[in-house]
Amino acid sequence: MTASTDLKIQLDEPKPRKWLGLRHIQFFLLFLASIIAYGIRTNMSVGIIAMMSDDPPNKDTPTFPHWTEKETILSAFFWGYVIPQIGAGALVKKFGPKWFLTVTMFINSLFTILVPVMAVEAGQGGVIACRVIQGLNQGFLYPSVHTLLGKWTPLEERSKMASFVYTGGPLGTVIALAITGAIADSMVGWPAAFYLYGAFGIGWTVLWGFIGADSPAKHGRLSEEERQYIEGGVPRDDEELPTPWRSILTSVPFIAILVAHCGQNWGFWTLLTEIPSYMNDIMKYKISDNSLLSALPYLVLWILSFIFSPIADYLIAHYLSIGTVRKIFNTIGKVIPAGALIALSFVDSSQKNLAVGLLVVAVGFNAATYSGFNVNHIDVSPNHAGILMGITNSVSNVLSIIAPLIIKVIPYEQTDPILWRYVFCITAGMYLVASIFFNIFASGEVQPWNTEGEKRCSTTNDEDKNKEKF
Repeated sequence: MTASTDLKIQLDEPKPRKWLGLRHIQFFLLFLASIIAYGIRTNMSVGIIAMMSDDPPNKDTPTFPHWTEKETILSAFFWGYVIPQIGAGALVKKFGPKWFLTVTMFINSLFTILVPVMAVEAGQGGVIACRVIQGLNQGFLYPSVHTLLGKWTPLEERSKMASFVYTGGPLGTVIALAITGAIADSMVGWPAAFYLYGAFGIGWTVLWGFIGADSPAKHGRLSEEERQYIEGGVPRDDEELPTPWRSILTSVPFIAILVAHCGQNWGFWTLLTEIPSYMNDIMKYKISDNSLLSALPYLVLWILSFIFSPIADYLIAHYLSIGTVRKIFNTIGKVIPAGALIALSFVDSSQKNLAVGLLVVAVGFNAATYSGFNVNHIDVSPNHAGILMGITNSVSNVLSIIAPLIIKVIPYEQTDPILWRYVFCITAGMYLVASIFFNIFASGEVQPWNTEGEKRCSTTNDEDKNKEKF
């Protein structure tokens, strides 16, 4: 059955009378998880500047100006993050995503609280260890979320709901950078920012444990009307299906998603981890102004996601194929930012407003990718969406490790604008290559291997029944 057929079935299904359903509560909780998880990931980008300051607002706040491993600390999260992704997708698929997500958020929150403690007791090595452990656990985040979206999202709402959930990340970045900057520049001191996020995460864990569910079929209070609307006439089996690994890894549309994800992660994480340093070293903003201006592009990204995603769903429902829409929005999300970054590489410290404006364009228009490659895993294989996200997130996050470290390789000081010209042009090149590859090879159709597991399971069950007869 093709994606177009699925969409026709979905549109024929009557919508629930209630505009707010239990599925929306699930989406909102996943949105909050994205906000908190990204806050935990990114508050270090501003926090490390305060941690290494030699002149904190409160002299009782511990700081470590002698530390030399700033870029290593910033990339350490991804050392752990890249490891469990593929295995996480398989485990989530086998045992269900709810409790993996619960444990992920709890351990992340605990080690966020431990960051200030480890900084004092074990130095930069202790902070690196905390970040690696946080990364290991967040390796279960997106495979869990993608699996839940595959189970809970009606096809008609796919771009909109996936964008809503995933743009919790940029919004979480905005909040984390602003809050961390304000706290670090106050008498309270930078450790309070880590304690605060740890508390938020533990609170979410408790809430999700009571309200979250693996799928509509496992939610005890979901109406039959809403369940049928979610499934759209295409029931989604909760039984474990064998994963067609060979078919997945040799699938050209899947490889297109992988390449797009790699380009995205290089660009997104280069900018996310280095914008505060760029604002500090080149534009000479003080830490509180730095954090707010560093957060502004991600606020615009979050806002634009609510413009792009409904347009994408509308175009799919009325005018264009799923694959065409994914390519259009992926192009918007990568080519426009690439152009802005190339222009930014020639801006100097006397053009602060222009630099901020170009950063807003470079980051903000990246929101279109949430309706591009980022949801394409579910398009090509609803049954294996979590596995696909695990693979692409694992491989692409190798580039998330390399991206912050590239600054240490380029033979210029961080206060030299030439360094940043290289950084921004390399990032633009990665975006352009990924966009071109995706436009050539991507697809919006459900792939034949999506149902290979179902056929195999059906064959096995029939054989078992025949054996029972004899």
